[in-house]
Amino acid sequence: MAGPYRLAADIGGTFTDIALALDDGTVATNKIPSSPEDFGDAVVKGILELTSRLDVPLEAASEFLHGCTVATNAILERKGARTALITTRGFRDVLELRRIRVPNLYDPLYVKPEPLVPRDLRFEIDERMGPGGEVLRPLNSDDLETVIAALRNSAVEAVAVTLLHSYANPDHEIAIGAALRQGLPGVFVTLSHEILPEIREYERTSTTVISSYLGPVVSAYLQGLVGRLKEQGLQRRLLVMQSSGGVANAEEIIKKPALIAESGPAAGVTAARIVGRTSGYRDIISLDMGGTSAKASIIEDGRVAVTDQYEVGSTLSAKNTLLRGGGYALKMPILDISEIGAGGGSIVALDEAGAIRIGPESAGAIPGPACYGLGGTDPTVTDANLALGYLNPRQLAGGAMRIDRELALAAIERNIAKPLGLSVQETAYGIHRVTNSHMIRAIKSVSVQRGRDPGNFVLMAFGGSGGIHAVDMARSLNIPRVVIPPVAGVFSALGLLAAEVETTLSVAFLSTAEEASPSKLASEYGRLEDEIARALERESQELRFERYAEIRYVDQAFELRIPAVEGAIGAAWIAAMKTAFDAEHERKYGHSFGGGSAIEFVSIGVIGRLARTDRPFRFGAATNPREESTRSAYFGPDVGERTTPVVGRMGLRESPREGPLIVEEMEGTTVVPPGARVHLDENANIVIPVS
Repeated sequence: MAGPYRLAADIGGTFTDIALALDDGTVATNKIPSSPEDFGDAVVKGILELTSRLDVPLEAASEFLHGCTVATNAILERKGARTALITTRGFRDVLELRRIRVPNLYDPLYVKPEPLVPRDLRFEIDERMGPGGEVLRPLNSDDLETVIAALRNSAVEAVAVTLLHSYANPDHEIAIGAALRQGLPGVFVTLSHEILPEIREYERTSTTVISSYLGPVVSAYLQGLVGRLKEQGLQRRLLVMQSSGGVANAEEIIKKPALIAESGPAAGVTAARIVGRTSGYRDIISLDMGGTSAKASIIEDGRVAVTDQYEVGSTLSAKNTLLRGGGYALKMPILDISEIGAGGGSIVALDEAGAIRIGPESAGAIPGPACYGLGGTDPTVTDANLALGYLNPRQLAGGAMRIDRELALAAIERNIAKPLGLSVQETAYGIHRVTNSHMIRAIKSVSVQRGRDPGNFVLMAFGGSGGIHAVDMARSLNIPRVVIPPVAGVFSALGLLAAEVETTLSVAFLSTAEEASPSKLASEYGRLEDEIARALERESQELRFERYAEIRYVDQAFELRIPAVEGAIGAAWIAAMKTAFDAEHERKYGHSFGGGSAIEFVSIGVIGRLARTDRPFRFGAATNPREESTRSAYFGPDVGERTTPVVGRMGLRESPREGPLIVEEMEGTTVVPPGARVHLDENANIVIPVS
């Protein structure tokens, strides 16, 4: 392997995935256990292993792309910076009041999460802007000096500033930001008008606080990683996966760390869209089953679903308008992904009623599943799949992890099978089925609960464990076809290589459709596009822009994001946007108010993308051939135990082959159960029609 190449690293809870692509599209991969104490250790180690194996110098890398869970973990584990909040007098408790929503209406014991900023670190300042940007009360400089002195004595690491109506006039926030940076050097400062210049006081405050809370953590991690890789010879810029599915310069992420609050799952969805487009699949349900969790998303007509009604730090599997209140509001563009704690490393236990419970606790990379032999004694989903014969009994990830099947059998028998009075085999199959039912919930939350029929989509499964469970879930949901893409176990790293550089900007635009000025709309869209071009240091004609608007019916509390229709902005354009809004409202909620109800714009935005030149990936270096063998696998009480052929991906052909069959690769495993057929398509996808 020679010549310039691009490099990508994606961190998961259990494994860290590395992918490398030459200019001709040839892909090579590596997969190693993650390093929870310092995730950067595994990134550096995995990169050096891969480049050494291929005999390519780090200096030849033209680009380094990264997806990480550092921000997500900081929120979930409450390990962010010591953060303060400055706000307009009278609005100190916005973070506590929230939206008076609970995730479960009938849970009388529900306790809302503690704010990321405690009340003693929330400060009020005497000032007031009006909704039109008029100054109702000047900024009190004495108040500001008093607050800065208090912040200095409180030893805060970050400060969030959210003033009332600063989206209409940011002058007071700008003055406070300048004073903070002068008076508290080294403290991370976030101003709400720079992060979210839109209405909604709680969402704007929460998003700004999240950005400050993550700032020092994300900055230290990214700067540390860049420094370590530079020492090894990697001099190129670092691009980081955003929650929206695009990548941005590390410098931009350090300024706005909330952009990567849900970075981890986004790359896999991006890869699914790219592979789907090149393989002729435009309507896809993606399922990413890794070591810690399973993530589902939906791709319609080649477009990923994006939302800005999101919560981080929530244990809910569904992130939508109707089910909220369990986390911290983050109003930024995020791929609409439903996540549930059902990964390969999810710990299996019995609940108080004696039923099998999967997760949400995970064994992670250390100590990992019992079969790892690293001290873990709790059985996991991986242990169950190993007991069923689905996984290689000696190693995972092409030998990166040595395993012991006997340890898995002992953990299942001791903790689950013996208390239930079942055999280990029966118990393991029960664990497998319960895991499937959990992941079906995640799939339904992005399809059925969004008014979509899963039968109109293909199921593209990836992650190290996705191919093991996919066919059974597709049968349950009447999904007609399962697709397992190449390098499925490191698919998110592939998504990083395919991701486009992207920036999103928005602005408040509160106006009914009747009163909206077409010229002002056009002017604001144009201004946002110019700002994006400057931020990306490109000419506008080099970028691809996507406009959108947040719209609601007059007197509604929440809005929907509607892609802007084509054509010049005028009366016909506004009427077309209303028609599009009615249709989306009908599809999402099951009804609309049609032509008789007025609508209003709440905000408008633009996504600017620097498109990559489409080059199909070539997987010859990543799909290692293997000789066909057999092993015994159990497929439930109706089928029993079968001697099952085990092949590599390239052992399949375009002509169908009958199951049972196990496709074993370095990056992951695919199980083709009895009654199913499998073939390889022209793009090296494993295709399993589901009857």
